[in-house]
Amino acid sequence: MARAACTSVVTALALLPSKSLLCRNQLLFSGNSKFVGVLTLQKRCFASKVSMSLKAGIVGLPNVGKSTLFNAVVENGKAQAANFPFCTIEPNVGIVAVPDSRLQVLSKLSGSQKTVPASIEFVDIAGLVKGASQGEGLGNKFLSHIREVDSILQVVRCFEDNDIIHVNGKVDPKSDIDVINLELIFCDLDQIGKRIERLKKGKAKDSQSKNKEEAEKSALERIQEALLDGKPARSVALSDLEMEVVKHLCLLTMKPMIYVANVAETDLAEPEKNAYVEEVKGLSSDLQSGYVVVSAQVESELTELPLEERTEYLNSLGVSESGLGNLIRATYSLLGLQTYFTSGEKETRAWTIHAGMTAPQAAGVIHSDFEKGFIRAETVAYEDFVTAGSLAAAREKGLLRSEGKEYIVKEGDVMLFRFNV
Repeated sequence: MARAACTSVVTALALLPSKSLLCRNQLLFSGNSKFVGVLTLQKRCFASKVSMSLKAGIVGLPNVGKSTLFNAVVENGKAQAANFPFCTIEPNVGIVAVPDSRLQVLSKLSGSQKTVPASIEFVDIAGLVKGASQGEGLGNKFLSHIREVDSILQVVRCFEDNDIIHVNGKVDPKSDIDVINLELIFCDLDQIGKRIERLKKGKAKDSQSKNKEEAEKSALERIQEALLDGKPARSVALSDLEMEVVKHLCLLTMKPMIYVANVAETDLAEPEKNAYVEEVKGLSSDLQSGYVVVSAQVESELTELPLEERTEYLNSLGVSESGLGNLIRATYSLLGLQTYFTSGEKETRAWTIHAGMTAPQAAGVIHSDFEKGFIRAETVAYEDFVTAGSLAAAREKGLLRSEGKEYIVKEGDVMLFRFNV
């Protein structure tokens, strides 16, 4: 298999309302029909799990800005929400808040004693270099970290700097992307090959188990073919049964991936003028993928500034928001996630759920008893809550709705659950 054959399929959009989605420096995406199919496949892959702290692994070759970006977004995240119990679990792990201006608005209107944002966990994954699957660098040690994340952020160097030597001697986004993706493919090929050999022995005794083994074998053979062609596992269309039976393998190329084009601060406002960014854009378009543009340099500089000066600094660069928000929005959209709120005098909190969840399922994210004993959900749209000024006022104006078990929760809903256990 030619090493130059591989780049990865990714999708990226934004979390917050549509009017804020397409800021020039935020997220660019491919809108063709294949994009929809890939996104649907990825949503199914992660539909079975929702955690209060999502995990995103940051990977990249040496000297592309990976660790600089990780350190900066973790420090920026800590500074932006003092009421949230941030921590650095390990030197390469940090938890930050999901930026959402709606949270503070609701908290102020409700006179909440506490404000709790949703969170995301970033993991700086070391050791993923050319030849890692054969023992180079840290070898397969990176596997234990990367298998645990929900999505992968692949940092791609799109800037020139004579003081920072590229590991391959020159800046070449396509080559960098090929190296990283091929290492992931080699790991998956090795795992799939071993699994197929075991499945060929056909140890299943009952018909149901045999059907599952046949479905898994068929799916893995098609995935193997795609991998040998330089395509990721997530590009293969699988049935619900096939997706379920291969899930236990935690294939690396099945994980959603976002390309992070890392540019110099001078290119942040107009990334389309950067030839390297355009190369990444072209690759992602060819592969039904998207990407996000950030500047690790700017993110690092932001950590040195007081909070009140950060917006002014970003505006001077011609952008309105830091890369932290961009990365998180991309991750949320990639995994098919959305936010709803609970808001009262005690606290206002943001909750993360999968798009398409019913009211009882959304209640279950708070506590399983809420889902088991669900009666109804008193619901008001965020905009209507703000217009009314409070939950009580929304009720008086007829804006508060009583929704039952079939209600599909919408982005930004403010909810009060009634339950009995």
